[in-house]
Amino acid sequence: MPDHAAPGSLTILPVPGLPEFRPGDDLAAALAGAAPWLADGDVVVVTSKVFSKVEGRLVAAPIEPEARDALRRELVDAETERVIARRGRTLIVVGKLGIVQAAAGVDGSNVRRDELALLPADPDASAARLRADLRAHLGVDVAVVVTDTLGRAWRVGQTDVAIGSAGVPVLHRYEGQTDAEGNELLVTEVALADELAAAADLVKGKLGTVPVAVVRGFPAVDDGSTARDLVRPVADDLFRLGTEEALAQGRAEAVLLRRSTRDFADEPVDPAALRRAVGVALTAPAPHHSTPIRFGVVREPRRTVLLDALADRWHEHLAADGRGAEEIARRMRRGDLLRRAPELVLAFRTGDGMHTYPDAARNLGERTMFTVAGGAAVQSLLVALAAEGLGSCWVGSTIFAADVVRRVLDLPADWQPLGAVAVGVPAQPLVPRAPRDPEGMVHEW
Repeated sequence: MPDHAAPGSLTILPVPGLPEFRPGDDLAAALAGAAPWLADGDVVVVTSKVFSKVEGRLVAAPIEPEARDALRRELVDAETERVIARRGRTLIVVGKLGIVQAAAGVDGSNVRRDELALLPADPDASAARLRADLRAHLGVDVAVVVTDTLGRAWRVGQTDVAIGSAGVPVLHRYEGQTDAEGNELLVTEVALADELAAAADLVKGKLGTVPVAVVRGFPAVDDGSTARDLVRPVADDLFRLGTEEALAQGRAEAVLLRRSTRDFADEPVDPAALRRAVGVALTAPAPHHSTPIRFGVVREPRRTVLLDALADRWHEHLAADGRGAEEIARRMRRGDLLRRAPELVLAFRTGDGMHTYPDAARNLGERTMFTVAGGAAVQSLLVALAAEGLGSCWVGSTIFAADVVRRVLDLPADWQPLGAVAVGVPAQPLVPRAPRDPEGMVHEW
């Protein structure tokens, strides 16, 4: 297929002199009278509001603002398949046509003050009928594009797009072709019908009485496609979840994404992401409104010094316990993981806020309570890292060598290590695990 931009120029012609359309009016006859100069190959671009009027998609509405707004909201609900996002009074929805837009296209502009307009029920069919009727009136073979005004994600401002079409290829796929420099185009698709809609709007405007324009010089070879083909299938939509759905799924998957990661990609950890995760972890509950949890990032050269000292202590413990070579190798693999990880984070429980009691039992309970709070903070860190797309693996060995950690890092005596966390970008994307069956694990008394 030749490049759609091959024509040296295009001409965009407004069609003035059209009447104020009402339900039942003959749109094709009015167009034939206002534009008898239509020729084969022209693309007739018509604002959808015209079809809403002639097809009777108008709803009687009160003039009083609050009542009018209440009716508008009822209509939006009725025309909505799914809410994508809401902010204040603004709703972005998937309408019955599959189009994502504000308020499902329910509109009060360019209609009488006592009416509201719905989108045409089937804009592709509307375009096909008008195309056939113009052929009957004028004997010409034209294409028809039906337009509506939409905002765009990540872009300020609105533009006209095609919501109905007949007789024009709606897409031009460049996949497999090469550009002037010999580069193969892999995924480029141009939405031709949307480009035609936007171009025609430059001469139609929003406030005037020119709802129709003609694009001349475009090679409108009918390939049977319609504007419905421009609606991205849900399976291909990377942003198919609405705001509320995404939040709900994110909440459901956040903990399930946390899993022990032992293979990291060869790329650095974003320091801002790591700080955000620590900030989340520090919101974990702690006794007496205290803040007894600390996290530390250990970097070279002290990191190697610390891990070497821990390895020596592990060998001492294993030798004293009579452990075999297999157990020693397993422990050394854990140490190797901490050396390989792009970042090494240590967690600590301090004595900040801890009370001292006259009896040993209460003091033991106090330390246990603070240790549980530390565990909650560590788990929060692991979940927060997963939410940032970072992999992690908690290794508890520092707990058994607290004196070594405090000596190497020159820490106060009341800093109790709660394990080390290997952090990095996972070699494979994180995938949420399936929740376990709680049968037999939850008891009721």
